[in-house]
Amino acid sequence: MHETAGRLEDRASHWLFTECSFDEYSISDILLLMPSRNRRNPLALAILSCLYERPMHPYEVAQTLRHRAKHESIRLNYGSLYSVVESLERSGLITARETVRDGRRPERTVYEITDRGARELVEWLSDLVSTPVKEYLQFEAALSLLPVLSPEDAVELLGERANALMVQIAMRRSVRSSAEHQGLPRLFTIEDEYVEMLQEAELEWVERLVKEIEGGSLEGIDRWRAWHEHLAAGSAPVPAPDDDETTRGGTA
Repeated sequence: MHETAGRLEDRASHWLFTECSFDEYSISDILLLMPSRNRRNPLALAILSCLYERPMHPYEVAQTLRHRAKHESIRLNYGSLYSVVESLERSGLITARETVRDGRRPERTVYEITDRGARELVEWLSDLVSTPVKEYLQFEAALSLLPVLSPEDAVELLGERANALMVQIAMRRSVRSSAEHQGLPRLFTIEDEYVEMLQEAELEWVERLVKEIEGGSLEGIDRWRAWHEHLAAGSAPVPAPDDDETTRGGTA
């Protein structure tokens, strides 16, 4: 039987504190060996990535990310960026290098990444690339509650979604084609290519689901329709489409 994540973590902690000798390590070294618990903000990763290239002040970081269209993949606003910069500095991942002034503009602090920050950047990015994680998508949440809508309404709304996806895919292809004609290597647009692939797969699935609802081949469709017919008639409610003995833990 596979061990749970908690059991594996307990075993790792036991090994770390019983089998390892800490005499030759400093406290900071030990802390670096521990897994990070605060890797939830992609903007922090983007800031570290910019400073990995060269020292920059926060405004330059923001302009660099926007110029490279990273705001299409990472939520970016100037207020949160400055807060994240301060947090990274407190964590010792970046440090202030110098303060500069350009003409009459306010002074700007130039930051550079620390050795610890560079290690965190590589480890964090490696985790994101290698390890799939559960992401709570809004469309997934909507599908889990789809029986609230009538089958007819669901078909209409899913059709609208399919049309919107087709428009987004076409726009994405046009933008990427333009970038290719300008000589931008594919390496710098692979995230856009990935999103397009997801949208194409979603479009295909949505169109198939619409056909199954319309054709009556979706398992459970009869109960779904019956439930909404009772609601429309104002008669005594029947169990919801997903409310059967198995979901309540009973037996037939």
